[in-house]
Amino acid sequence: MAPGRSGPDVTETGIANHYLRMPHTERGMVVGLFGGSFNPPHQGHGLVAEIALRRLRLDQLWWIVTPGNPLKSRSNLAPLAERLALCETFATNPRIKVTAFETSLGSSYTAKTLSHVKARNPHAHFVWIMGADNLKSFHHWQQWQRIALTFPIAVIDRPGSTLSYLSSKMARTFDYARIDEDDAGALWKKTAPSWTFIHGPRSALSSTALREAKQP
Repeated sequence: MAPGRSGPDVTETGIANHYLRMPHTERGMVVGLFGGSFNPPHQGHGLVAEIALRRLRLDQLWWIVTPGNPLKSRSNLAPLAERLALCETFATNPRIKVTAFETSLGSSYTAKTLSHVKARNPHAHFVWIMGADNLKSFHHWQQWQRIALTFPIAVIDRPGSTLSYLSSKMARTFDYARIDEDDAGALWKKTAPSWTFIHGPRSALSSTALREAKQP
């Protein structure tokens, strides 16, 4: 049942209960974690998800829609149920699982989310996925080095951010842990810290531009 509808599986906030539960994993699965506020989601996010599925050889990709980004204002944040419904329109691959289980954790901080995922799924392998535009400000995230030490990280190229893997504090700090993108399919086998930068098709769309375009 889609968010915003009524029924026995829907909470008072209009969010279906299955979005609030962590997706199921089987032993040995390779899972990508793709998080953000997605306010709104767009084709660029869908492109990142598809590139990650293919290049990282993922069994699943969890599209984690956060209640809100701690580094961004919530004044123009669309309701979570609305963002979940829109993400579903771009998550056409059956291996993509749209989820908002962070809501049940009571925190939107990535470090806490990844620690929780790791503790709940010791039988599976995970890779944190983010766009290159986030790499530039990654060192401002709470406990950013802890994040890098929890799971391998795959950075997907975004317009205007191709060189960020050279200039960002994260890239410089963990330069020794970077692997060639030709080996991205084996990233999940690496012990964190380990990361790679994946080049590929890029979309110029951005959530900020889409929000500004809707303003009168």
